[in-house]
Amino acid sequence: MEEEIQNDAMDDRARRADKIIKNPKNYKICAGCESIVAKKVTICPNCHAYRYIDSESMVIAQAQELGNREARSVLGVDLE
Repeated sequence: MEEEIQNDAMDDRARRADKIIKNPKNYKICAGCESIVAKKVTICPNCHAYRYIDSESMVIAQAQELGNREARSVLGVDLE
């Protein structure tokens, strides 16, 4: 059961990464926690940083990396 949940999570990450790779101009990388966020975001929802990397090639590379591994970040919802 746990393995099935883990596979679903990895599939979801891969789908989100694919969406980002297809439209990197709509995203940026947080310089604080290296999360990928929407271009319109002012403050990172994960770490509250406000500096970003806008390079489309870097966004693609980061999406490829994040889409191929398990989540490691602790999000606010994890602490509730």
